Formats: sequence, structure tokens, C-alpha cells
Amino acid sequence: MERQPLSVGQFHREHGAALEMRLITGPVGMDRVIREPTVNRPGLALSGFTRYFAYKRMQVMGHAEVFYLRSLRQEEREARYAYLFAYKIPCVVFSRSLKPDKEFLTAAEQSGVPVFQTPLVTMKFINKATLELESIFAPRGTELGSMVDILGVGLIIRGESGIGKSEAVLALIERGYSLVADDVVKAILVDGRDVLCTSAELTRDHMEVRGIGIINVAQMFGVKAIRKDKNLDLIVTLKQWDDVKDVDRLGIEQEYVKVLGVDIPHVIIPVRPGRDIARLIEVAAFQVKLRKSGYNAAEELNKRLLAQMETRPVERAPSAEL
Repeated sequence: MERQPLSVGQFHREHGAALEMRLITGPVGMDRVIREPTVNRPGLALSGFTRYFAYKRMQVMGHAEVFYLRSLRQEEREARYAYLFAYKIPCVVFSRSLKPDKEFLTAAEQSGVPVFQTPLVTMKFINKATLELESIFAPRGTELGSMVDILGVGLIIRGESGIGKSEAVLALIERGYSLVADDVVKAILVDGRDVLCTSAELTRDHMEVRGIGIINVAQMFGVKAIRKDKNLDLIVTLKQWDDVKDVDRLGIEQEYVKVLGVDIPHVIIPVRPGRDIARLIEVAAFQVKLRKSGYNAAEELNKRLLAQMETRPVERAPSAEL
């Protein structure tokens, strides 16, 4: 899914309150684009070294930058401001409620660069803003299926329409597990290695049960039956029994599917009348939990068999009598 460009105005509207950002210039340049998911302190650029100036990021001015500029003569300060705003920087944020001088504000407004002020200390603002930006810039996608949380294992149940996904999810909820999303799962890549899943805001806490209709899981089963988001640990695909030609009976080799570039364990469960699909999904989740702790039952059994074969004495054929 292609991400729309992030403007300064959009970031301020959605995250300005949490970061305590207050606009201290006119409403110009709010359509400027933030192109990188982090922030930069322009101290080196203000001193004249711009070889590695990260001008595509939000610029944060702390004590070091402000007191350095105050140490310069007015003419030199104005020259540094002109040098800074010659780059297409998105915006400037003054931390610790520091106040820019009139020359800085004039140069910013002439260049169409919005300037903000926040009472947060510099590093706290940088940390919080970076987390918000990384979340916005993170790769996103959607997965079709229903997601549940089984004792800390987040899994998506996939399968063709009418195969029994909703019945399996309801049975798991009745056993005390939590619903994350029904039908459509929204996924986001966190730190380049974890896939965090949630539901659409509109359908959160609800699920469709064929023959009954839409139900509110939180109202029916209690708040413990829902969870806002969960990391994805397993994908379970339900298939008709006759459509599964080669059933893995040992489980030594783990299959994977890629979600946002991350390998997620995958199991296929054949479905036919009489099978307790919810119980099988539950066991698959327990299996993943054990494997994460370093235990693999199939590998252990295989090692036992190999060890027994190695220790068993070899019987020799009797020699033929002449």
C-alpha cells in the first residue's frame, strides 16, 4: 500500500497535541513535506558544515543551537539563517520553550518554513517525535482473515468463504481468548521485524457470524474477549480435506509466508465434519509458543529415533556351512 506524502500540517494536526507543539509563525508552509521518519539537530549546518545535512527531516533547536547562535554577531546570525533556509527543510521546532529571535522568524516566514515551540526537553521531544514518525512511515498492508490472541500468540485464520472461520473464532473466544480483528486485518511493520496487526476502526469489537449477523463481541463476551492490537506470530489456513493432497504428519519442516517482508510461520489445517477446528488451532498456537522457547517435539522425536538406530546392535547373517 503506497503511503501518501506527510505534510507538516497533517503531522501537526494529528500529533501536535501529544508533542505540545505550538505554531509561532504564520500559517505558511504547512503543506511542506516531511520526507524522512526522524528528526535532525542542525547545529553543524548552522556552523557551516552542510556536507551531511539531513535537510529532509524536521529540524529541532535545543540549548546548544540557540546559545551558539546568540554568541554570534547579528550580521553573522542573519547569514547563517539565510544559509539554513536555503535548504527545503520541512519545519523547525524550538524545544524547552526556547524563543527564536526576530531575525530567525523573519527569515523563516520569508522562506515559507513554519516554526513551532514545545516545552518538552530536546531529547524527549526527539524520542517522541521519532516514534510517531516511524509509525507513520512504516510499511502497511491488509490481510484477509480473522485474528485472535491465544495466550500471547497472535494468529490469523484464513480460508475460503463458508469454511468455518467464524465458528472457530467464536469457539476460541468462549475458551477465554481475545478477538483482534474480523474479516480484514490491518498490518503495520514495526522496527523492520515485527508485524503489528489491528482492526479497522469502524468494525472494531464486531464480527460477522453467518446465519446470525453482526455481533458485538465486547458486549456479548466482555471486554476481556477483545484486544486492540497484537503482533502476528502465526497464520493458519483452513482448507477442505480433499483439497489438501500432501498432509505434513511430522511437522519437522516449518512453512512460512511473507507478510510485509517478514517470514511468518504458516500451517494448513484440513477441514471435514467432526474435526474440532478450534482445538486444532489452539494446539497450533501452543506449538508456536513452544518453538519460540526452543522446543520442537518433532525434532526431539527424530533425534530419539536416530539415537536408537545408532545404539541397536547389527545382527550378522549366519555363515553358510561348507
